[in-house]
Amino acid sequence: MKKKWWQKAVVYQVYPRSFQDSNGDGIGDLGGVLKRLPYIKKLGVDVIWLNPVYKSPDKDNGYDISDYRSIQPKFGNMEIFDKLLREAHRLGLKIVMDLVVNHTSDQHEWFKESKKSKNNPYRDFYIWRDGKDGKVPNNWGSFFGGSTWDYNESTKQYYLHLFAKGQPDLNWENPEVREHVWDLMRFWLDKGIDGFRMDVINFLSKPAGFPDAPNPKQAEFANVEPMVADGPKLNDYLREMNDKVLSHYDVMSVGEMPSSTPDDAIKYTGLEAKELNMVFQFDHVTLTMNDDPRLGKWNDQPVKLVDLKRSLSKWQEALDGKGWNSLYWNNHDRARVVSRFGNDLPKYRIKSAEMLATILHMLQGTPYVYQGEELGMTNAHFKDLKDYQDIESLEAYHQLVDREKLVDHDTMMRYLATESRDNARTPMQWDDSKNSGFTEGTPWMKLNENYSEINAKNELNNQDSIFYYYQRLIDLRHNSDLIVYGNYVELDPDDEEVFAYKRNYEGKTLLVMGNFTDKNVVRNYDVPENKQLLISNYDKDKNLKELRPYETRVYEY
Repeated sequence: MKKKWWQKAVVYQVYPRSFQDSNGDGIGDLGGVLKRLPYIKKLGVDVIWLNPVYKSPDKDNGYDISDYRSIQPKFGNMEIFDKLLREAHRLGLKIVMDLVVNHTSDQHEWFKESKKSKNNPYRDFYIWRDGKDGKVPNNWGSFFGGSTWDYNESTKQYYLHLFAKGQPDLNWENPEVREHVWDLMRFWLDKGIDGFRMDVINFLSKPAGFPDAPNPKQAEFANVEPMVADGPKLNDYLREMNDKVLSHYDVMSVGEMPSSTPDDAIKYTGLEAKELNMVFQFDHVTLTMNDDPRLGKWNDQPVKLVDLKRSLSKWQEALDGKGWNSLYWNNHDRARVVSRFGNDLPKYRIKSAEMLATILHMLQGTPYVYQGEELGMTNAHFKDLKDYQDIESLEAYHQLVDREKLVDHDTMMRYLATESRDNARTPMQWDDSKNSGFTEGTPWMKLNENYSEINAKNELNNQDSIFYYYQRLIDLRHNSDLIVYGNYVELDPDDEEVFAYKRNYEGKTLLVMGNFTDKNVVRNYDVPENKQLLISNYDKDKNLKELRPYETRVYEY
């Protein structure tokens, strides 16, 4: 395997509006990120992934971009961005930007022109269609509720938007669109950024003819994801992107790819594929999808460990020696890991957070740490609908409770407390002062009420904290080819309490085990006498064969 710098790297994801406010307006900004660079450096990571900081009307928190070459005024300006980039590089940190090119904002100049007339030079930058039988062109349902089509009165046609109405999809069939995208990518790479995380990049290639989707449950609109994921020309588009842009820079590229399989990922990220470096797959974070497609992800069911292991193992085994995994538990679109896969009760929060971190960071792939994960931040468990800001969550509530009456208010509030993206978007918890040190103004979003207990100040003052545990995990990866490149062998796939696996590389073996329960369990993995305990979240071995609640151990021999 040809070794690349991003294989040994660890990425820290920053959601800027919730990270640190530097000017008192209640919204996190680039000045705040700059202020906290020493904290990120202290954690030991190598790369910062910034969620969108481009100019936007904020219909979807920056994922609706109106100008790809300007900074969102709420976050600062290009001068402060350049200063942030320089200082990050001085500290040895790389910066990866979000690339959102499946769609733009409806306030982008391209779309403003496109909707003026059918013969406008920008008309073909987007996807326009006539209606069918007096209705929308097909039965596709938007990810945010309702149809994927919106009517434009002046030209008597519908435009496609897989997400919000304010996020019209670009027409990647048009080579002029692609050239504009390559040019804006070069703009940022020439500034010196170190790569891109590409938002829903496997949705670019739409099926010919835009056929109706199967709709077995007779919902008003069908699930669009199977229709648009991994389309017929996606490999062509990604190879062109690599050929014309990415291959000319020493950068990392990761594609967010809902619905993609390991076979798909090998095509996109294969070591000889000449497309992307790695993908974000969704298998392990969508294990509790509701049986009723009208409800989709909305539920409050616990994840079964055997299902979680099966999902992660499938990807580890399939990509070994052929592609590269992204390793993550949560991000700005997913609930907090300690609440979703662990135990966020005070008695077990720390141990389960550390156990989960160990299980992830010892796998093959590039680990991603989402801001606050290194503190053990939890879901917010908001009890009032007005505390939610997320467009997806609010649209789901109004559709499922108000319009379709599929669930009642209390049930949906439980679902939101479990699955809402806002659980990951509450402001970063820096200390126990007013507003947790996030802002001197009024926070744009309500803070998690537990910030006086769970915060960075407390973590940094305690050498046994989750923060320093993450620091140790990251240091281990940096100094071990076994952790980075070793193969993967799962142990006891049907074990409903313990996740255990081995990694093997150049004559050395790593044994990783994690107890996912709040009780003592006994297991025997035949650890030899010449073992070395690399890391554990308990002070010392109580019994080699006994794992205490949420205990994790890693041995090398």
